[in-house]
Amino acid sequence: MIWLLISGHSLLFQKVLHIDHWLFTKINQQWTNPFFDSVLPFLRQQEIWYPFYLFLLVFITINFGRKGWWWALSVVMTFAISDLISSWGIKALVFRYRPCRSPLIADQVRMLVNYCPQSSSFTSSHACNHFAAAVFIFITLKQTGSWWWLVFLWAFFISYAQVYVGVHYPLDVTCGALLGCGIGYAMNTFFQKQFGSLSLK
Repeated sequence: MIWLLISGHSLLFQKVLHIDHWLFTKINQQWTNPFFDSVLPFLRQQEIWYPFYLFLLVFITINFGRKGWWWALSVVMTFAISDLISSWGIKALVFRYRPCRSPLIADQVRMLVNYCPQSSSFTSSHACNHFAAAVFIFITLKQTGSWWWLVFLWAFFISYAQVYVGVHYPLDVTCGALLGCGIGYAMNTFFQKQFGSLSLK
């Protein structure tokens, strides 16, 4: 298993980790306000987004019928595959203390959620899962409306909230987001090959 610590790596990577710690401090402790303190912890909760998921299901099945159900299953599979790779693959190979458990900074972290997971901080599964879904949703549905780019804001704010509340570093969510984008693109390629494109025309 690889341990991501400030020491024990090349000078370049140590510098990257120092910058990562600096940016975490800015987001978690300085770039804050009461509104974000109230809202961002809730954005992380899956239950908050049930209406959005329901809208997607209704929209896709009404407009595309059986193909829409295959699309919905593909979204679920996108979430599942990204979570499997991030949570059970990368985190099993790379361990990094979460900010809220780090021996170096844990006592300085503003914790805005009730618990700090013991699992590895790298990569952020929230970021990986939601960016994978965002890429898949955007590419497959962009022909049906010009506003689907908003799913990237959805994924971004959920990922940003992970840093803001104190459970991930910026590098964790950035790498998770990049990984998720790759998974989402691959799932789109698979879906297009199996079922074709979706269009309201």
